[in-house]
Amino acid sequence: MAKPPRILAGQSAAITGGARGIGRATVSAFLEAGMRVAIGDVDLPAAQRTADELGPRTVALPLDVTDRDSFTRFLDAAEEQLGPLDVLVNNAGIMPVGRFLDEDDLTARRTVDINLHGVILGMKLGLARMLPRDRGHVVNIASQAGRFGTAGIATYSATKHAVIGLTEAVRAELRLMGAHLDLSYVMPYIVNTELGGGLGHARGFHNVEPSEVADAIVDALRHGTVEVWVPRSTRRTYQIGTLLPRSVTEGIGRVTKADRVVADADVAARRDYELRAARSEPALASAPETPQLTE
Repeated sequence: MAKPPRILAGQSAAITGGARGIGRATVSAFLEAGMRVAIGDVDLPAAQRTADELGPRTVALPLDVTDRDSFTRFLDAAEEQLGPLDVLVNNAGIMPVGRFLDEDDLTARRTVDINLHGVILGMKLGLARMLPRDRGHVVNIASQAGRFGTAGIATYSATKHAVIGLTEAVRAELRLMGAHLDLSYVMPYIVNTELGGGLGHARGFHNVEPSEVADAIVDALRHGTVEVWVPRSTRRTYQIGTLLPRSVTEGIGRVTKADRVVADADVAARRDYELRAARSEPALASAPETPQLTE
């Protein structure tokens, strides 16, 4: 018999990169579920605006996910103000677009530091707080680019692939320890956020809204889902693709233009995001602008 959905009301959650996009939508969805939420972001004024707009059960806190002391202070403050941590969503991430061979080393290091090391650090610190109570749920935001690999965001794809493998491996370790903690990873298609702005379109696929991702996260918390596809239909696409020869799947990608979704990105439309992403890690100086994909 299926287990009844878990009740989320009264639980406390911490969300990294919670000021905008998927993070903000998840804050809103958690509040609707009756939870208390700590919004962590490198852009504290933006996090404060989000907290002010979404309601009194939120708190905005500064957070640099690449710095252990900063992450520790964030979780300490979240628990001091909201109670013991029940849920941690590792959402903070950046997606610089450009050809891999043109990518400067600083951009690559920044992407790995935020998208992967930030998740590793968050899991270590979050699970350390949950283990003594043998209760809690960590949700890591990955991407379908981590399953398929996407031209134009090679390093980003690598970090999201690593987040998937990391989550599966830590989940296996927790089982061996006899711990009853939950881990999930979320793989959205292109989301209508600033990070996903200016990208091309594949025939037969549509972008998803941040609220769809947030609702999927809430559903994962309620049911303990490990692998979360957004939209759900893309899971079947992936499963079918694994059964076909590589030449066939690559041919389908060319026909649907799935292979050019990022390659055809509108550079001008992404300019503001790319510049802000280049300044998103205080520990590093801003990277210079990099060449974009061209024929």
